[in-house]
Amino acid sequence: MEQLERYGYPALALLVLLEGIGIPTPAVSVVVAAAVLAGHGQMSLPLVAAVTFAAAVAGDNLGFWLGRRAGRPVILRWGRRVGLTEPRLTRAEEFFARRGRNIVVVARFIDGLRQTNGLIAGAIALPWRQYAVRDAIGGALWTALWVSVGAFAGGNLDRVHAFVRRYELPALVVAVVLAVSLVLVYVWRRRRRVTS
Repeated sequence: MEQLERYGYPALALLVLLEGIGIPTPAVSVVVAAAVLAGHGQMSLPLVAAVTFAAAVAGDNLGFWLGRRAGRPVILRWGRRVGLTEPRLTRAEEFFARRGRNIVVVARFIDGLRQTNGLIAGAIALPWRQYAVRDAIGGALWTALWVSVGAFAGGNLDRVHAFVRRYELPALVVAVVLAVSLVLVYVWRRRRRVTS
């Protein structure tokens, strides 16, 4: 938050852009913090949204072209420094192959895939036009979500805090029940596949 207050929009743009080329940064936190500052009148909310969207799409497309030009061996060589190991890259490539091109839209919301989806899409030679359209859609949705969260929190911080304290326990119970249900469904489906 201190860097954001000091350097403003350039810091926001740089951190979001770097995440798109595979360098882990606290991009989500920075976007939310910028929107909170906008909620307090220290930044412009439309400008925060525009900078976030432009930096997200630019970073992902830079990542795409790096992946396309460098290819898998270079990504593996340098990727280890940021946690992109061969098994992780292989799993991500398989995920892209199974889920199709539309995973690019959803990848923006999955930590790990958000930072590497451009590199992977470029490395597996996904056609750039197909990638760019889906990436822009994902970038717009991601920007809208986190800027909205920050703007709401910034303008209603006291109310948000009171709401969280009031519904903390019920929310935790619901989250645990959902998590257990998902695990049970997963185990049940897996057993069905094995016995089929």
